[in-house]
Amino acid sequence: MVETVDAVVIGAGHNGLVSAAVLADAGWDVLVLEERDVVGGAVGSVVRDGWVMDECSACHPLAAASPVLRSLDLAAHGLRWARADPVVVHPDGPADPDGATLWADPARTAAGLGSDADGQAWLELVALWRRVRDPLLGALLTRWPPVRDTARLLAAVGLRDTPELLRFLTLSVSRMGREQFEGTAGRLLLAGNAMHADIAPDGLGSGLYGWLLAMLAQDVGFPSPEGGTARLADALQRRAERAGAEVRTGDAVVRVEVVAGRAVGVRTAGGRSVRARRAVVADVSAPALYGRLLAQVPAGLVRALGRFEWDLPTVKLNYRLARPLPWTARGGRAASVLHVGADLPGLHRWWGELAAGRVPPEPFALVGQMSTIDPSRSPAGTEAMWLYTHLPRGVTDDASATRAVEACERMLDRYAPGWRDLVLDRWVQRPSDLFATNANLGPGGAINGGTAAPWQQLVLRPVPGLGGPRTFVTGLYLGSAAIHPGGGVHGGCGYLAARAALTDQAWWGAPVRWATTAALRGMWSAVGAAESGQR
Repeated sequence: MVETVDAVVIGAGHNGLVSAAVLADAGWDVLVLEERDVVGGAVGSVVRDGWVMDECSACHPLAAASPVLRSLDLAAHGLRWARADPVVVHPDGPADPDGATLWADPARTAAGLGSDADGQAWLELVALWRRVRDPLLGALLTRWPPVRDTARLLAAVGLRDTPELLRFLTLSVSRMGREQFEGTAGRLLLAGNAMHADIAPDGLGSGLYGWLLAMLAQDVGFPSPEGGTARLADALQRRAERAGAEVRTGDAVVRVEVVAGRAVGVRTAGGRSVRARRAVVADVSAPALYGRLLAQVPAGLVRALGRFEWDLPTVKLNYRLARPLPWTARGGRAASVLHVGADLPGLHRWWGELAAGRVPPEPFALVGQMSTIDPSRSPAGTEAMWLYTHLPRGVTDDASATRAVEACERMLDRYAPGWRDLVLDRWVQRPSDLFATNANLGPGGAINGGTAAPWQQLVLRPVPGLGGPRTFVTGLYLGSAAIHPGGGVHGGCGYLAARAALTDQAWWGAPVRWATTAALRGMWSAVGAAESGQR
């Protein structure tokens, strides 16, 4: 029996659910097929004995600020944000009694940076953020190519200051910190936030991530959905279904069916065919789409994917604690998130070990205190806490992950002495565990769908080409973190895929669809032929 709809969305991660909602809002008949028994992908939670532990993502500044998710009015579908203040604390070593502290109030943050000059520099960064926030987020999340919002961004900055802004956005976080601040506190806040991406402190563009995350933290905090991150996915599912989409779990897609260069539907593991009149949107990794779901892929694209780079492998620890940790940095005891384990020189040493392919003996880690943010996560007085760190690229074995776990726990001995006495339970997620739970995270548990390094962004993501969600197959769109703007819970990738599908179905979009598809086919055929000739 063949089922027919306007669009099939492969995967009910948050991007897939955004695509479904946007297409259904346009009146399309949409079916979402999800391999797992629950929606959300990396946006999920485990509930056990009155405790709520987030499986992967937990704190969501991008989601709270995203114009895409805000436009869906998820509050009307049950989403409530929980926050704690201070937002971020980064101790400058175990003996630091307070830690560099980012408060919800920018003036309070500035007052704690150690000097009037550094406080003023922080407020100037916040003022810059407020000038460019809307066009910048619009350019990142709502348009491809982002011509209109880039023009708005440049207008907000002004012609005279545009070169200085471009320079600022390309700085490494080490350079940015030195230029902006005399002392260490402001530099720590930028550098710790930059480490949410997988770019070295001296790497090109790491300053952009540090500034962006720090300003989001200053703007909307590091919030988490009340009741667990899964509540965000649940709200997205309800929003998509309210618009008319059908979400079907436990139904894996094994093949995208292509006829005469056009995606015409999918085949499921159970042998069913679903026909798609208008589009197929794939909320899957780039290797999964081109290496598993498509039967024929141009040789040039296959070779380009051979150079695709995942982001760093992740090791995540989840603790059920009898009470919150006794951090030596007092400010950390009420914080949403801590950046722990390395001062500024320590961050360089940590990255040096990763770059050398060694498991760092002195790790840097991100820590989330979820019951502090949202008391509903655990029984009164207790703490549901997670910690994650990274392994070197290509190092994903369980033995290396175990060494990283041991190093992180030794680090906690220094920053929160006596913490082991508070542990009621520990749940370790190694790279192999993350991959087994969600294949889109890649074999290393890569949480951002591919490296955030500049050489795999914009038109270079997931491989050098035209960028955006369109593929060499007419009517097939990649709508996951594999495309611009990449990782993070913001819905931008799914939104861009849905917009592209809608545009291509409009009469005035047909030339764009034809030209883009022809260009991609020609590009990969030419690349394949050229590389074959070189051999």
